[in-house]
Amino acid sequence: MLRVGNGTEPAALDPQITTGVTEFRIASALLEGLVTESPAGNGVAPGVAATWETSDDRLTWTFHLRPDARWSNGDPVVAGDFVRAYERMLSPSIAADYAYRLFDVVGAEDFNAGRLKDFAQTGFSAPDDRTLVVRLRHPVPFLLELTKHHSWYPLHLDSIRRHGDPFSRGNTGWTRPGEFVGNGPFMLKEWLPGQKITVIRNTRYWDADKVRLDAIEFHAIDNPDAEEAAFRTGRLDVTYSLPLARTDAYLRDHQDKLRVDPYYGVYFYRLNLAKPPLDDVRVRRALALAVDREAICKHLLRAGQEPALHFTPDSPGYQARARLEGDLDEARRLLAEAGYPGGKGFPRIELLYNTLDSHKQIAEAVQQMWKSELGVDLVLRNEEWKVYLETVNRGDYQIARAGWIGDFPDPHAFLDLWVTGGGNNRTGYSSTEYDELLGSALSRPGEAERMAVYQELDALLVRDLPVIPLYFYKRVYALSPRVDGWAPDVLDNRAWKHIGFAE
Repeated sequence: MLRVGNGTEPAALDPQITTGVTEFRIASALLEGLVTESPAGNGVAPGVAATWETSDDRLTWTFHLRPDARWSNGDPVVAGDFVRAYERMLSPSIAADYAYRLFDVVGAEDFNAGRLKDFAQTGFSAPDDRTLVVRLRHPVPFLLELTKHHSWYPLHLDSIRRHGDPFSRGNTGWTRPGEFVGNGPFMLKEWLPGQKITVIRNTRYWDADKVRLDAIEFHAIDNPDAEEAAFRTGRLDVTYSLPLARTDAYLRDHQDKLRVDPYYGVYFYRLNLAKPPLDDVRVRRALALAVDREAICKHLLRAGQEPALHFTPDSPGYQARARLEGDLDEARRLLAEAGYPGGKGFPRIELLYNTLDSHKQIAEAVQQMWKSELGVDLVLRNEEWKVYLETVNRGDYQIARAGWIGDFPDPHAFLDLWVTGGGNNRTGYSSTEYDELLGSALSRPGEAERMAVYQELDALLVRDLPVIPLYFYKRVYALSPRVDGWAPDVLDNRAWKHIGFAE
């Protein structure tokens, strides 16, 4: 049995309403999409789809499903299961934050918005049980990577229907142990809220003979000190993170257990543009310029994290040129220009973060910076993960700690966040210029032209600052040397079936 520190308690196990890394780790053990993670880490491997091909114009993709794919109750996995799952994902009643991950498909956005009533008119179809056809509005270079994401997973709608309306967001009975019907390498055995979720080998999985583990325990431990102690005493095989204060000790004394992996993500603060004084870009820029990112990375994080002066992390095919430019004098000038010289008259503002010691330490550092450099008082408030998500989704915050890990390894996975009304926007940011540019990106004639659009989008984010980027992530955690098959991955996604223990 592999014992995994999984951060906080998952908000839900319905893959169509969850948005966090915590939830995706579990979902990827219980469900499998058209393709899955490569055992070597980055890249794709066949999942439910054994093969696929695309048309010459790359607008039509045809996936051929393997005949031995089974749900955990023994039912065959058929192409219609994918089509029905996508209908549910796009139904307005589910209000899926990630519905936009399917919007590149013909008719998907219109169906989600209620402008198209007949789902059969979308680009999803199943000519037969073993064939899934997806028709796109424009070529999507990263489509295969995208289909690894949980928004593209199939669902067993008959088992959901036994617990109520399958198109109701409130229908959660099907996600309980003994009720969850999945098609992944593992099945849900136990959920002890606030403690752990246990999954066991799914003997009906098409590749069950290759699954190396009998079970995985996902432990909900949102206190890094307690998690590290559990690892040190042998109660965990891998941690979600490490306490900031323990990083140096692991670098010095436990390098065989320390992992510092590349991680395609950014840590940032969301700003609620509907809440004065954050509706004033001069205030937002002053706050952004008054953060000493170098000090946070060097003195708090201490594991090679890089200061973020733009939003999108670097990748082999893309390095953003836009930079947040200016110094403390510029920050003070902007704040005075906005009507708050030396911070006088500036209302107290609140920073919300989900409960984790590292978030607290960073928030306290920013609190001190804004007070000493701008005269701005910042109040800190923490909430546990589920409550924090609900608060942010309601827009009941001024500034909120956030992080974003790419859903697929492409800048589009970061820049499509900020479209007007986007499911994961949550800032109130709306720019016609931004929306039109983003909407044109995938229709550009080549990769160079597409990347040029992303350069413009990053520049707009630096100009408008709906968010304050702080640093680019590294994955810093502890891993037992006994664990085998744990391949590095810039998205930190796991092919759970390939993980085991060294002899």
